[in-house]
Amino acid sequence: MTRIYFDNAATTSLDPEVLDAMMPYMTEKFGNPSSIYSYGRETKMAIENARKTVAKILGANPGEIFFTSGGTESSNTAINAAIRDLGCTRIISSPIEHHATLHTVEHLHKTGQAKLDFVNLTDKGHIDLAHLEQLLAGSNEKTIVTLMHANNEIGNLLDIKAVGELCKKYNALFHCDMVQTIGHYPINLRELNIHFASSAGHKFHGPKGVGILYINEDVKINPMLQGGAQERNMRAGTENLYGIVGYAKALELATQRYEQDSSYINSLKTYMAERINETFPGTYLSGDAEGKSLYTVLNVGFPMNDKSDMLLFNLDMAGICVSGGSACSSGANSVSHVIKALYNGKSNNIVPIRFSFCRHNTKEEIDIVIQKLKELI
Repeated sequence: MTRIYFDNAATTSLDPEVLDAMMPYMTEKFGNPSSIYSYGRETKMAIENARKTVAKILGANPGEIFFTSGGTESSNTAINAAIRDLGCTRIISSPIEHHATLHTVEHLHKTGQAKLDFVNLTDKGHIDLAHLEQLLAGSNEKTIVTLMHANNEIGNLLDIKAVGELCKKYNALFHCDMVQTIGHYPINLRELNIHFASSAGHKFHGPKGVGILYINEDVKINPMLQGGAQERNMRAGTENLYGIVGYAKALELATQRYEQDSSYINSLKTYMAERINETFPGTYLSGDAEGKSLYTVLNVGFPMNDKSDMLLFNLDMAGICVSGGSACSSGANSVSHVIKALYNGKSNNIVPIRFSFCRHNTKEEIDIVIQKLKELI
């Protein structure tokens, strides 16, 4: 059976060029970067060269880039540090954040470490910027705003420049989960009022288990992990050497290919949306699918009935890899917190399916999926 992979928002395949860049550091260049002899020096140099590459692409200083295990660690670190080290007593977030953020802010609230406010959503699932300003203006408490650049389930894009300006106006810190956008859009952090940003390499054909936390040079926090001087005394533990090299190479390739890849992938998303609309009347394109939205993600709400109830499972049986929301809920029939918030109590009437694309996908694959959906529904 030929498999069709339409779940690239969950993870992407490793680019062969990235693997080629990583291989020497998995074989002969195996030295511990903290060692003073030649094996250690060459691997330390590889990490610092990777840091410089990432910083240049993202419009940051190398000293602002810290390598982590991925987006979850980066977001947890930023939000906890704002409360623990930077005097924040209040958090503003949204009900449709990734669980890496949502569970963290809820834990801090439940344990009495910070007050938590959720900003309202518009009808299409965007952050209500007017309400965000009301929340910021309504309190003098030191606040961190944590909002994602692009929603991983419905694809909605945040106006991060506008949010950054609001945070600057009201002296709030701003953490942005950019896991779905770094590697997919040109981003210049110098032009944005962002204090923390999270990223993960496996979202843009890099390796799993590696990401970055951007920490603006004006922000000083305490070490994430204790025990060693790695990552400029910020994150103890021997570095994920080949992962770091792979992350930088993947970001470099994604940046070089952006114009071509984004145009092609967007054409796939548009084609899928057109085929869905013409073939399945009564379906919903969730969020702002045809507006301010990720070019990689299309979330479709199929009407709930006895045929669509097991749709995710039946697509899997047909060799079609999709998800019901985030990767955390893939294969599950329960509706995600994002869809519940978006459909405001009516989510039990739909079966959400997230299709997410990459440059390896084709229109022929979309036609096969549409045909299979016709057979199933």
